[in-house]
Amino acid sequence: MQLKKLTSEALISTKMSFSSKEEIIKYLVKKLATEGKIHSEEEFYDAVMEREELSPTGFEGGLAIPHGKSSSVKESSFAIVTLEKPMGNWESIDPNNQVELVILLAIPKEEEGTTHLTLLAELVTRLSDEEYKNNLLHARTNKELFGRLDAPLQPTNLKVSPNGDKTVLAITACPAGIAHTYMAAEALVRAGNELGINVFVEKQGANGIEDRHSFDLIRKADAIVFAVDVAVKDEERFNHLPKVKTSVAAPIRNAKGILEQALQNVGSAPISEMAERREKHHEVENKSIKTEIKDSLLTGISHIIPVIVAGGMTLAAAVFIAQAFGLQDVYAAEGSWLWLLRQLGGSLLGQIMIPILSAYMAYSIADKPALGPGFAAGVAANLIGSGFLGGMLGGLLAGYFLKYLKVKVKPKGTFAGFVSFWFYPVIGTLVVGSIMLFVIGKPLAFLNEGLIDWLNGMSGTNAIILGAILGAMVSFDLGGPVNKAAYTFCIGAMASGNIVPYAAFASVKMVSAFSVTGATIIGKHLFSEQEKEIGKQTWLLGLAGITEGAIPFMINDPLRVIPSLIAGSAVTGAIVAYFNIGLNVPGAGIFSLALLQGKPAIVTASIWFGAALIGAVISTILLIMTRRQKILKDIQVKSSQQNVA
Repeated sequence: MQLKKLTSEALISTKMSFSSKEEIIKYLVKKLATEGKIHSEEEFYDAVMEREELSPTGFEGGLAIPHGKSSSVKESSFAIVTLEKPMGNWESIDPNNQVELVILLAIPKEEEGTTHLTLLAELVTRLSDEEYKNNLLHARTNKELFGRLDAPLQPTNLKVSPNGDKTVLAITACPAGIAHTYMAAEALVRAGNELGINVFVEKQGANGIEDRHSFDLIRKADAIVFAVDVAVKDEERFNHLPKVKTSVAAPIRNAKGILEQALQNVGSAPISEMAERREKHHEVENKSIKTEIKDSLLTGISHIIPVIVAGGMTLAAAVFIAQAFGLQDVYAAEGSWLWLLRQLGGSLLGQIMIPILSAYMAYSIADKPALGPGFAAGVAANLIGSGFLGGMLGGLLAGYFLKYLKVKVKPKGTFAGFVSFWFYPVIGTLVVGSIMLFVIGKPLAFLNEGLIDWLNGMSGTNAIILGAILGAMVSFDLGGPVNKAAYTFCIGAMASGNIVPYAAFASVKMVSAFSVTGATIIGKHLFSEQEKEIGKQTWLLGLAGITEGAIPFMINDPLRVIPSLIAGSAVTGAIVAYFNIGLNVPGAGIFSLALLQGKPAIVTASIWFGAALIGAVISTILLIMTRRQKILKDIQVKSSQQNVA
């Protein structure tokens, strides 16, 4: 962007003297007011000082960029002052920063997500070039400094050392995704040039991931530096690399030290261990559509699980309190404390869950720009009554449309901020929302209603088959993709009004844990000490509906353990579905006993929990039988080998 368009010679002062930060800011605010850029000096000054309290606006190398976003600003602009005597008491990322160059940004409130970020990114990128910054500092007149604002940068930025024999990757990310993200990246690359190290930086900022590390680059890298103040996206890509984790501000102060530490970590890892880590790293650079859709769905599900648990347990608490203390009237009275608690849990499940699913499915495909359209797709799914199915389809639609939009309309130059913070979310929401509401809305709603009717009509043999299939899926991989597919189906059915599948799911969740404990107690002579220790703990996890406790047991002998667990789980699921027991609150384990629906409470709870025990008994017997067969087979093999010898 052209910086000269947002300032003028009258807004530039060179070689001035001040005694405090506040005095400098007041001086620059007055300049802006004199030039007609703001309505109220006092209101804008308050906005700038309010921002100063949040985090330092001083950086390093003599630079400070205070800024204010206020409705008192008429048009985006900035004022500059260079100091005759450096100021050391300006709060800065680098404690030793001696401020010599101050740039005050004035941004209208309505442009805080567009012009503000674009201007800040442009200034940070330019001022990270030492020669450019020094040219501004050494300007003797206002006119001279103004003339140097849009001077071309040296083409050495973000280059790697051609002679470096070591490659260090880096991720930089700050909460705002602009200033520190780019400054840390520049500092690391400059330090790499000086040290003779090839440094590549991936910036995870306001526009999503920029300069994403390729698979080949990750494979040949020696180490990774995480200079971040937020969570790293796709961090598992770098699991095989030695790593240094630090704040996003740290490279601005000491990039060389961080890179040297990263290389020291390379030397400390045994060669065999590093080779093993690299061998285990199987990331695919360009995902297939099938893989991308699967990853998208799993990402969405992983983000709704906390919401489902929180909403389900909140709703369960309201129901339990009402039943335990005879407060049904309070529970039903609109505006009462118990009614509000019930509404809180119900809203998380009924209104928030599907938009979150859609948003994070879209996010998995097209990064941050897809979040807004993804949420919109989920809201649309709720509006048209398409339920879980519509939410999943909407998430995929939003993700792929934004992925296409990012290819066709790239955020570059003057309009970069506008494209990222207005064009992507607004156009994406309008297009995806319209398609959901007016094109595929009725067919989806019809399909969803048909599914509900089909589920509601299942009884007898059909219900037994459905319950058995769900039971088998739950224990097939104990929390893996197949288990999550069953979970997704049950939650979707619940959201659509059918509460039987989730009741079967919740009962089956106890089977694997109970059976592992039972097998290691009854047939303890058949199992190793480690397996018996696992068995002592899993029953307790089973009471809470946690299947993952049995995974170590399954890994030791999957070909015998998995079928054994599936058999018992299928029986449990079939029993619960046959008796038409329902559960309309997400949860698992014994916490669900008081919330079951169907026959009289005691009978329903007895059948539901009894089904889990019956399944566990079947799996326990099979686990013992198959283990005994394995031991006999091993003995026969050893005997044959000895005879041959």
